[in-house]
Amino acid sequence: MTDTPDPEKLEALDARIKAAKAAIEPAPRTQSKYEKASLAWRMVLELVIGMAMGMGIGFGLDSLFGTLPIFLILFSLLGFAAGIRVMMRTADEVQRQKVERSTKD
Repeated sequence: MTDTPDPEKLEALDARIKAAKAAIEPAPRTQSKYEKASLAWRMVLELVIGMAMGMGIGFGLDSLFGTLPIFLILFSLLGFAAGIRVMMRTADEVQRQKVERSTKD
């Protein structure tokens, strides 16, 4: 009918489009109160699993060779050291993510 669009209809359409986009847009992610606890459990599990694997390998070698628990002690200490190393790597990863988030904001 007319060549010029009605500005009121365009504004109403624009408002509807913005409302639809806002409805499907995900809410910004906030830190949950359990996020730090999850990280702590992850680090504890890394340490315990490292020690358990070391003890398992040491016990297996002691059983295989029929020795005193020398391999059990040795590999328990190595497993502990490996667990600490993995924990430190996890802490470094979390620190890097925190720095990236703070520089992004």
